[in-house]
Amino acid sequence: MRIGIVTPAFNLASTIGATIASVLAQAHTDWQMVVVDDGSTDGTASVVRAFRDPRLRLMSQPHAGVSAARNQGAAALPCDALLFLDGDDCLAPFALEALAAGLVDGAVAAVGAYQRGTKVCPPASGHLLRQLLVRNLFVNGGHVLIRRSAAGPFRCDLRFGEDWEFWVRLAGFFAAVHERRPLLFVRERPGSAYLDLATDPASYSPCLDAIHANPTVIARIPSDARAELRREAEAEMHWVIGRELMRHGRTTEGLRWLRRSVLGAPSARRTGLLALAHGVPLLPAPWRGAMRPYQLDAGPGLLHSP
Repeated sequence: MRIGIVTPAFNLASTIGATIASVLAQAHTDWQMVVVDDGSTDGTASVVRAFRDPRLRLMSQPHAGVSAARNQGAAALPCDALLFLDGDDCLAPFALEALAAGLVDGAVAAVGAYQRGTKVCPPASGHLLRQLLVRNLFVNGGHVLIRRSAAGPFRCDLRFGEDWEFWVRLAGFFAAVHERRPLLFVRERPGSAYLDLATDPASYSPCLDAIHANPTVIARIPSDARAELRREAEAEMHWVIGRELMRHGRTTEGLRWLRRSVLGAPSARRTGLLALAHGVPLLPAPWRGAMRPYQLDAGPGLLHSP
């Protein structure tokens, strides 16, 4: 199976080398990788050019955003399956091998576990349309291998949640790989676009509107069920906003959004977490779990130079 890897990169000179090195270390060798430099000003392109492998290409575009970069890269790759790997993450050496084996007949994508910080998250799998209407089940595209024939373009009109909307449009069977070890190591970087947009309520509505206007969603999910799923998605959105505000040290504002989430979609689990959240500022940072402050994650020890 020939795998096409698309990596958008905007000012990632400090991390893109490790990302490329993790691809070069893959046990599965039938791949091509395109790094799309999205108007970087920090020497990202120079780092990519320093690698000498015929399977690696550099493309450039004026700064147009991650969706435009992914679309350009995907269009340039002749392949059987696509992986959208972020330029600040790293693959385990067996990642492509496991994903290729997991892309079974009838599946639109194969999904593996990923690690963020010290937490390993197992893959979501199955027919996931209803679950995806509530929340994005994938940390990003780096642990999801997509069958080329099933992959459409990313929407360039969405500034936030463009990958979530993309997964909903796949609307098929997601197969979990048999490998339980994490395939992807996710770095968290202070000041990334996600951290800025995730605390802004206005960032979410265009994505939710696009998802619920999807003809497949309308055809498959009755209107009353769609309304309930959107209510749950909005409560999930409020929880994420509150969590991210807590992680940024804006405790009072964060707690207000967490309470709003519980009121929107009450559950025993979320109510319990809300009660615990009031004590989060009193805990040492490493003990705060999902609400710990952001700090630069150096990754899984895969920081290499060409």
